[in-house]
Amino acid sequence: MSYTYEYPRPALTVDCVVFGLDDDDLKVLLIRRGVEPFAGRWALPGGFVRMEESLDDAARRELEEESGVRPGHLEQLYTFGTPGRDPRGRVVTVAYFALVKLSDHVPHASTDAREAAWFSVWDTPKLAFDHADVLGTALQRLKGKVRYQPIGFELLPPKFTLTQLQRLYEVVLERELDKRNFRKKILAMDLLEELDEVEQDVSHRAARLYRFDHKKYKQLEKAGFNFEL
Repeated sequence: MSYTYEYPRPALTVDCVVFGLDDDDLKVLLIRRGVEPFAGRWALPGGFVRMEESLDDAARRELEEESGVRPGHLEQLYTFGTPGRDPRGRVVTVAYFALVKLSDHVPHASTDAREAAWFSVWDTPKLAFDHADVLGTALQRLKGKVRYQPIGFELLPPKFTLTQLQRLYEVVLERELDKRNFRKKILAMDLLEELDEVEQDVSHRAARLYRFDHKKYKQLEKAGFNFEL
């Protein structure tokens, strides 16, 4: 038996907010649109969901097609459906946010994107559609979540210094942290593996390198461990 619906059906899209860390700046990945509407304007990577694919699959496909980026951490953010947000008609978008190690992802545009590039989250061009609102929502989610889940490590190289780790939190949270208190708290969690390695090719005294122990965190999380900074 086949079924039909009497009601109009809005189109469904996905949009992706991809964050990367570049030394002292938090970056977001944008694409310059090559087609109307808003041709030539910068926007978040995204597009229409195909009938046969899941939302997650659509988000990963659009991100790779438009920018060449394949994120490890990708999660659903929020649904934006204000009437009139898209001049093509009634379009609802499911937004995602992703975290990547910026040095591992050199974006290159394809399909209907003319360019793809990293921008400081604090200095983006005027964005198409309601993408400024989407970016703002993702930034607030990141600021909140980075304090109670160890997602910030997704922005760092596999081996990092404690100074790099502290700077990550300072950049995301937009405030300075006390060095002594920060190190005491993060080391007390016993989630960092101290390596028998130091920084290479630096002008200052080489600092010790650490690695985040994902396996240990998963075990502690199951036992009720609360990550909080």
